[in-house]
Order: sequence, then C-alpha cells, then structure tokens
Amino acid sequence: MNDSHTHLDRGPAPEAELVAEAREAGLTRILTIGMDAESCAGALAATETYPEVFAAIGRHPNEATGYDQAVTEQLRELAAHPNCRAIGETGLDYYRDYAPREDQEKAFAAQIGIAREHGKPLIIHTRAAEDDTIAALARDARGLHVVLHCFSMPDRLEECLDHGWWISFAGNVTYPKATDLADAAERVPLDRLLVETDAPYLTPQVLRKERNRPAYVAHTARFIAERRGIAYAELEAAVDANAAALFGW
Repeated sequence: MNDSHTHLDRGPAPEAELVAEAREAGLTRILTIGMDAESCAGALAATETYPEVFAAIGRHPNEATGYDQAVTEQLRELAAHPNCRAIGETGLDYYRDYAPREDQEKAFAAQIGIAREHGKPLIIHTRAAEDDTIAALARDARGLHVVLHCFSMPDRLEECLDHGWWISFAGNVTYPKATDLADAAERVPLDRLLVETDAPYLTPQVLRKERNRPAYVAHTARFIAERRGIAYAELEAAVDANAAALFGW
C-alpha cells in the first residue's frame, strides 16, 4: 500500500514516528507534499532521510500571494531533485480567497509549465473553483498526467475521466454524508484510481476523532474495496501499480 498524498511536516507526530508507523502498517511508498518554500524544502529533506518517502514540489493556491518569476525559478530548481516525483499541489481555491485569484492563476499556469518541462505528474487542489480549474487543465495541461487530489467533483467524474485524469480519494470518501463521493469511488476504473490520506487532515470515519496519519490510508482503501465489491488485495495491487506508474518509484 502507498499514501499518494500526505503532509509529513504538519504532524500530528514527528516525521520519524509517522514514517515508522506507516512502515509497520505495510506502506512501502509515501508522497509528501510541498505547499510553500519551507514545506518544499522539508519534503525533499524527508526523502533523503527515509527511503520510502518521495516528494511533490509546489505552491498551494492559498500560498500564492505575490507569486512571481522568482518563485517559478525556485520551484524549477527544486523540481530537478531526483526524489521530486510530482509538481503541486497547485490549482485554484475560491473557498476563502486566501490569495488573490490573479496570483493563484499565475502560480497554477507556471506549475503546469514546470510539470511539462520536467515530464512529471501534476497534482491538483481545487475548492469552489471547479469550472475554472477544469477549463485551465483542459486548455493548458494536455498530455500531462494530472492527479485530482482529494477528489471533490463527483458530479463531473465522467468529464474528468474523459480528459484522462487520475482520481485520488482521501478519508472523506468514508464519511456517512459523502454518498456521492462513495458512488464515484465505485465508478472510477481501477487503473485510474489512487488513495491518499491528505494527513493530518480528513481522517477516515473509523478514526475520525484523531488527527490523520499515513498509516490510516488502509482504512480508506478498505472502504473503497468494500464499496466496489472486490478484495482488499485487489484494490491494493491496483493503487500500488497506478502510483508506481505515475511517480516512477
């Protein structure tokens, strides 16, 4: 099993503890995500400490205020690290408008370009911005491997699949009220499916009172396997093969 999207730098425990727990739970690969300059540096440092950890390098839309060419150059340099296996998370977030939309758009476009330059997958965050996110990807990201992290557009699943994008589900797919997400998790072709924690956020329902950890990804995978009516081992083999193909690990 793998966790295709987590934030080791955000806890809820020291990185060494989180990685050790994940290893004991059977995880063989973890992708930790950079969202700003500090977390990108930390993500790459983690890859040099733990052999099962790889990094994605990006500027989150909520961290895009003041985005300029200098940030693009920094990201381009970090993206060249051999343990950087994806660009992002990037995208658009209109839910609280923590960053001006113009800056978000600049950051998004630049990171699409970096992903293309380096031939690496692009990890997408979108919230309350589905139309603009899909339009930008359809226009500018053709030919790239696009991962819709913490998938949140179940009513547009077929459209996303038609574009060839990968669909990644986090622990919120297990929530009782998230029936539309659970239905979507049944319909995604196995060869386009990923699972993640987005830890320390979105803890699966069975442990919802706790802060999320990479080791908990198995609860999300088990839920999806049960909804699909397949053995956990079959789901595990599929998501491991998908992540290995995407991230080259």
